[in-house]
Amino acid sequence: MTELAVPVSKTSALIEAEVPRSKGDRKVSLLTLCGLALVIGIMTGLGAVAFRALIGFVHNAFYNGRLSFIYDANITEAPSRFGDWVFFSPVIGGLIVVYIVKRFAPEAKGHGVPEVMDAVFYKHGNIRGKVAIVKALASALSIGSGAAVGREGPIIQIGSALGSAFAQLIGLSTWQKITLLSAGAGAGIAATFNTPLGGVLFALEILLPEVSNRTFLPVVVATGAATTIGRILIGPDPAFAVSDIQFSLAGTFGLQEAIAFVLLGMLCGVAAWAFIRVLVLMEDGFPKLPGNEYTQNIVGMSIIGLMMVVLIHLFGHSYIDGVGYSVIQAIMDQKMTAAGLLALLFVLKLLATSVSLGSGASGGIFSPSLYLGATLGAAFAAAIGLVLPHTGLAAPSAAIIGMAAMVGAATGGVMTAIVMVFEMTRDYAIIVPVIVAVALAAGIRRALVNETIYTVKLRHRGHRIPKERHVNLFLVRQAQDIMERRFILAKAGTSLKEAISAEEPGDLRVIIVERDGRIVGLIPPRSGLWRESQGDPNLLVERFVESRLVICRDDDLVSRVFARLRRHRSGAAIVFHGSDRPRARDIVGVITKRAIADTVIDSFED
Repeated sequence: MTELAVPVSKTSALIEAEVPRSKGDRKVSLLTLCGLALVIGIMTGLGAVAFRALIGFVHNAFYNGRLSFIYDANITEAPSRFGDWVFFSPVIGGLIVVYIVKRFAPEAKGHGVPEVMDAVFYKHGNIRGKVAIVKALASALSIGSGAAVGREGPIIQIGSALGSAFAQLIGLSTWQKITLLSAGAGAGIAATFNTPLGGVLFALEILLPEVSNRTFLPVVVATGAATTIGRILIGPDPAFAVSDIQFSLAGTFGLQEAIAFVLLGMLCGVAAWAFIRVLVLMEDGFPKLPGNEYTQNIVGMSIIGLMMVVLIHLFGHSYIDGVGYSVIQAIMDQKMTAAGLLALLFVLKLLATSVSLGSGASGGIFSPSLYLGATLGAAFAAAIGLVLPHTGLAAPSAAIIGMAAMVGAATGGVMTAIVMVFEMTRDYAIIVPVIVAVALAAGIRRALVNETIYTVKLRHRGHRIPKERHVNLFLVRQAQDIMERRFILAKAGTSLKEAISAEEPGDLRVIIVERDGRIVGLIPPRSGLWRESQGDPNLLVERFVESRLVICRDDDLVSRVFARLRRHRSGAAIVFHGSDRPRARDIVGVITKRAIADTVIDSFED
């Protein structure tokens, strides 16, 4: 790329230097940013461990009547020692949650991730620091007392709050603040599930508006640090133990296997749509009930308590309360294979999670999505075996496929779902059917409802979250693809009246000034040239030539043109054809900010 640049005048430089920097506009180097991300990753990892212990303390107190932080959610426990009185556990816990959230941090209500996304796109990356504490207390009470919610949403919001508060404290710019916020979120989910790659992809796919080295590297550092802390203090084992002998899917797939994967993916897509619709119905419906937040929560948590008591009487366990990992692990161990029970638990968990969140509980939807996918997948495997006996689809295999498909479709994090489920089970043999099912599930869900379970809540507030990141599309476009081909070529010494005699005020084109075939400079449309021409039409065009000028070839990448325009604060770039030193005869177009804006708008898909 060839570049012409006229230095800015001393006066202009002086004026620019005197403009004060706004608060929160500090930028640090990428190395420093990675160092800050390391600190946030360590803090979030410790926070995730403490959060799990806090959940265990509340669960033991409300369910077992003892004081202990030790609790393994993957182990199926005996019925509560309180018998039918366990009905009041979610009710009491829910009332405390409503008070804490309403009194100290209303944004801690719900499943957390939408609030983080809202902060990224509509609040300049600002999350109050106390949200981390309030969210930890409220979510631990909700999960431990029996609400059918997960622990990953809270730790995502906790990590995000830590990252944002830390960035605000040292006054970082918005993009670096958002980067540390996202690093905290990725670190939280990585530490919770022991899935470092999944944590990175979650931050990139769900939160970050930009994917580049300056955003990617801090997220990687934070998730790696958080995962290391989690593995040291919790253990290196995956989230779910899966026996190797249960997977026979690594070979070539036959017709029946392929049909089974396709049907399961489509079924999970419909299920994800149902989950989103029911959750929206509950979140919109409960606030309309008579009374206030407390009475609405009592109604919702009473429904959860009733479900728990009935299930204990019928099957000896409550099944639908809390994160539900014990049910998933039982399916993996092939201790729960009855299609009827699995289908029933799918329906009840969907309702229980929606009721819990709708009535004011604080907790995530990621774990419930895993539960729904596992129960639906295992039930499907039991049923499809009667119709297609040679699919070879065992309940654990189908459960893993269902978990990935349900999470990918519901959250919109397709790559996150595929990688996280692989990391949680660590069996590569299942990866191909998982990819097929997730792709189909996400496609079916999007055909039925365009919003994800995260964005639908914000859409109701009028806050639209972009689903695609368009900036990187310019990496494959050339200057000739977006340039304007209409411009005025005027010789030096030409008057304003002569140069724009045929132009209308609203349709002024770029004027390129040349002298003896050499390019002198350009006059962008925003120069106010029309007004000047009315006052003194005999002024010469070279008086208005822009002091900063960028020239590029027609096959230069647009990203390079953008970088030069930004660096030189230029209003337009001249595009020429050929490899020699550019002359006026070689000019083929101009790239203006108007052309750039039009291209971005045209590339956008709602």
